Amino acid sequence: MSNVDTFKSKSTLTVGDTDYEIYRLDQVPGAENLPFSLKVLMENLLRTEDGANITSEHIEALGNWDPSAEPATEIQFTPARVVMQDFTGVPCIVDLATMREKVVELGGSPDQVNPLAPAELVIDHSVQIDNFGTAEAIELNMDMEYKRNGERYQFLRWGQTAFDDFKVVPPGMGIVHQVNIEHLARVVMPREVDGVLRAYPDTLVGTDSHTTMVNGLGVLGWGVGGIEAEAAMLGQPVSMLIPRVVGFKLTGEIPAGVTATDVVLTITDMLRQHGAVGKFVEFYGDGVASVPLANRATIGNMSPEFGSTAAIFPIDEVTIDYMKLTGRSAEQIQLVEDYAKAQGLWHDPSREVEYSEYLELDLASVVPSISGPKRPQDRIELSDAKNQFAKDIHNYSQPGEENKSASVTTGDGANFELANGAVAIASITSCTNTSNPSVMMAAGLLARNARKRGLNSKPWVKTSIAPGSKVVTEYYNKAGLIEDLEALNFFVVGYGCTTCIGNSGPLDSEISESIQDNDLAVSAVLSGNRNFEGRISPDVKMNYLASPPLVIAYALAGTMDFDFENQPLGQDSEGVDVYLKDLWPSPEEVESVISSSISTDMFDNEYGRIFEGDERWQQLQTPEGAIFEWDDESTYVRKPTFFDGMGLEAEPVTDIKGARVLAKLGDSVTTDHISPAGSFKADTPAGRYLTDHGVERKDFNSFGSRRGNHEVMIRGTFANIRLQNLLLDGVQGGFTRDFTQEGGPQTSIYDASVNYAEADTPLVILGGKEYGSGSSRDWAAKGTKLLGVEAVITESFERIHRSNLIGMGVLPLQFPAGESADSLGLDGTETFAISGITELNDGATPKTVKVSAAKEDGTTVDFDAVVRIDTPGEADYYRNGGILQYVLRQLAGS
Repeated sequence: MSNVDTFKSKSTLTVGDTDYEIYRLDQVPGAENLPFSLKVLMENLLRTEDGANITSEHIEALGNWDPSAEPATEIQFTPARVVMQDFTGVPCIVDLATMREKVVELGGSPDQVNPLAPAELVIDHSVQIDNFGTAEAIELNMDMEYKRNGERYQFLRWGQTAFDDFKVVPPGMGIVHQVNIEHLARVVMPREVDGVLRAYPDTLVGTDSHTTMVNGLGVLGWGVGGIEAEAAMLGQPVSMLIPRVVGFKLTGEIPAGVTATDVVLTITDMLRQHGAVGKFVEFYGDGVASVPLANRATIGNMSPEFGSTAAIFPIDEVTIDYMKLTGRSAEQIQLVEDYAKAQGLWHDPSREVEYSEYLELDLASVVPSISGPKRPQDRIELSDAKNQFAKDIHNYSQPGEENKSASVTTGDGANFELANGAVAIASITSCTNTSNPSVMMAAGLLARNARKRGLNSKPWVKTSIAPGSKVVTEYYNKAGLIEDLEALNFFVVGYGCTTCIGNSGPLDSEISESIQDNDLAVSAVLSGNRNFEGRISPDVKMNYLASPPLVIAYALAGTMDFDFENQPLGQDSEGVDVYLKDLWPSPEEVESVISSSISTDMFDNEYGRIFEGDERWQQLQTPEGAIFEWDDESTYVRKPTFFDGMGLEAEPVTDIKGARVLAKLGDSVTTDHISPAGSFKADTPAGRYLTDHGVERKDFNSFGSRRGNHEVMIRGTFANIRLQNLLLDGVQGGFTRDFTQEGGPQTSIYDASVNYAEADTPLVILGGKEYGSGSSRDWAAKGTKLLGVEAVITESFERIHRSNLIGMGVLPLQFPAGESADSLGLDGTETFAISGITELNDGATPKTVKVSAAKEDGTTVDFDAVVRIDTPGEADYYRNGGILQYVLRQLAGS
């Protein structure tokens, strides 16, 4: 097996009248025994083998995969394409534009910085729900979106013209992952390479953690930080260890009254308990064929919530039927079927392969569920939701004030009592569920039934629908359900992520003031995938995930302190109590409406003009030229400082001395805590920066929309209003102690970092378990680096953030097994020295480094920290100060 030519068996696949070059898996020893997902990786290695980065040894190692082994072998995965959303896409294009300038400075050409793999960006993260409850809401919100984001959108239009193989889906068209499964995904890629038409599996990385939604189509891909995505666009493979694969067997069928959302919350709960971080999850068994594609996509979407790298379903008839429904060409569909069957990638339930670990779920055992109040994996059976709320409210209210309430009178004259647990936001949002007609139709039918019985949402609930594509609105209109939804105050407010990423918009001022003045613990219920603290709204403390029909049910109930089984939602005109069971549509009713209301021509119509955009988009003034002309007055798009002072040769890495702790953090610190995406206030460092630059408070927009401006993002790093820095007692938000001052007084994290930088003091972060979980947020790593943090020491990392830290030249370290900052007696006031890092200069990666923390009384705490640079590729990135610096030097030297 030393000669890779014994593996490489180029062959011709004829589909209709077209010949495709393919690399046959049946010529690779061991490939036939691999799980579906690893077969896709095998083809990737086979096709990209170059004898240097990707070798015959990699192919042999994968062919000899031992399911029981711990991951130890590094391979290089070369994704077929990259998909982005605008929050993470804008900084990607900002970086590429900056790299063009730098590569010229280093003696190269701007054309050297160009996507080598197709890259598609969907603008979906910027629309906010400023307006709701009216038919005009969507147009008003889009007008505001363009007013706020015109600079960013002009920049993206420049990128579309300046870079090859880069396309932008304009605002108002849909959510990236729904657009991906409904239109962008190829399943099998046809692409001309060196004059030869080649076919190979569609694979991708995306700048959003829910890229895994496309796994439901049999497409292998996952979320990476924008840093890795940029490198992938520039032809750099993604370093990874051959993973363990969890085989998840599905049996049975979903019972009446249970939704795909309930199934995915159950699977999330199971896999979090089992442990799936860094693993592939692959669904198999006879039950797979009965899982609709939309349900598969819903499950795949939640992969980050249960921690896996990917959660994939194989290609089968269900895949083909979905491609037909969504308007893929007959030629493409035939290519997918013929290629999958030729390569052993077509699902055969009778053939069981060996997996590393096993789980099984009888779908008939799933019960209605919600999740909250702060994590997706905190599943609550709906029947127990009232009892669980009674337990959880103690964590969000003062002792004895669990039942606290306050009277509110709104501007329209409504008067009501607002209590702890009140549902302040009920939002049908997020690609997770809006891509699934079964739950969307169930929501519409429940609204129809509630309307017939004379029920309505409570006056304190901010209601909204943000479909993941215009097709949803099309089939709602055809089914006649829009009027029913609007009768309950659920109007379409925009096509984008909205509430799920913190773009829920402001509550009515009287409600917001009452919440703040009385310290009420109100709730949000959304059909999304993320409910982390501080994410949804600054006014809302408790966040719950639920299916779209349950979102409507909670809007009718108006409170989380509710038992749907035993409490009526209201009374009809006859005075008869109306319960949730009286409104819930039957599966047969839902399927009947789906079959009569959804057709292929809807997808053809909407996606036939997907890249055109509306008049707003078409009228944008677009800059021209290969090099972007930066506007020094812009508060949205600024040239970052990552490459300042960088030369052709990397400086040697050095040990860390005299470092202070910027923040000591606990468990489950998310990327939302590190780099929030939502709104911010005028009295914060980021707010003051914008105010100083002439931006009015109403035009602040969100942190997510400001990601093209590093000055805002540095000031927003560790600025989440719910952040708990344990250097301070009982203080929430972006604050710390500044040890450059006598006694270490309290100040903002940003202001402290400025003082540390002036004193040439390096910084470290101390963390707990699951550090960096949540969204694949590149600014969580970029901001960490720009604050002056050189190392992050935790009990454990989530995959994407650990990788991103290395991608920015920040050293990820773990406490010794079983130890933590607290068990070692570290309170964050120590001065840290970290030695042994310099071994990297000799081409080796140390397994541990020595950490010595000196206390103020002269004693020290010494321990060996585990170095979480997991692959040689990551070591190269760290030695170069980051992945982009590494790529730039490669390009400039070529």
